[in-house]
Amino acid sequence: MPELEVNGKTYQTDEEGYLINLGDWNEDVAKVLAEGEKVEMSDNHWEVVNFLREYYNDFQIAPAVRVLTKAIGKKFGPDKGNSKYLYELFPYGPAKQACKIAGLPKPTGCI
Repeated sequence: MPELEVNGKTYQTDEEGYLINLGDWNEDVAKVLAEGEKVEMSDNHWEVVNFLREYYNDFQIAPAVRVLTKAIGKKFGPDKGNSKYLYELFPYGPAKQACKIAGLPKPTGCI
């Protein structure tokens, strides 16, 4: 099983790099996951990551990109609730990449 080391502590990940134990997540782990995804975290990235964690806590599911886009738009407005904006933040797939950085499972329907 693959592992991720952060600040001297080892975290279990699946073969694609998603955390096995959602409770292991913290901002330091997120930063290392983001580095691995070649994403430089800004306030806008954190906004999406924190939104995803709240969404997961509420619904126990990681949203696919269409659902994510709609939900972000509802909370933060149309400037942020569109796929162009989200793909600028997470170029390899907003739902897939952002969920990994947020310590959530891979969204259903993502390849």
